[in-house]
Amino acid sequence: MPTSATAVAPSTGSVQKKDQDWRAILSPEQFRVLREKGTENRGKGEYTKLFDDGIYSCAGCATPLYKSTTKFDSGCGWPSFFDAIPGAIKQTPEAGGRRMEITCAACDGHLGHVVKGEGFPTATDERHCVNSVSLKFSEISSQ
Repeated sequence: MPTSATAVAPSTGSVQKKDQDWRAILSPEQFRVLREKGTENRGKGEYTKLFDDGIYSCAGCATPLYKSTTKFDSGCGWPSFFDAIPGAIKQTPEAGGRRMEITCAACDGHLGHVVKGEGFPTATDERHCVNSVSLKFSEISSQ
């Protein structure tokens, strides 16, 4: 079933579950990354080299997060995007201020980090470095 590219993110924090409920629906690796703020191994993610047309949603709650049109190859070893679907993610500064943690606005699942000012030739000069295991890809079928 095609996914709408104009999907609107639900209100902040609207998906809340207990750890036992998250464990029931997530793989152990998804739980470690999304709920415990882990990081998957560099270059091993399912979506690192995928550049098909579609939508990347939160693996925890299915909130649409990124359009494939904002994905680029940064060479960092994780899927990279230069912008998110408006309202879909939250950015929280980390100690030192060099990067921001990004989480799903709906379920607070850890996605990865945003680094700014690296000089990539994108519209925002931002790199949203996202764990593949935090994402679920849905292809947009062309008719």
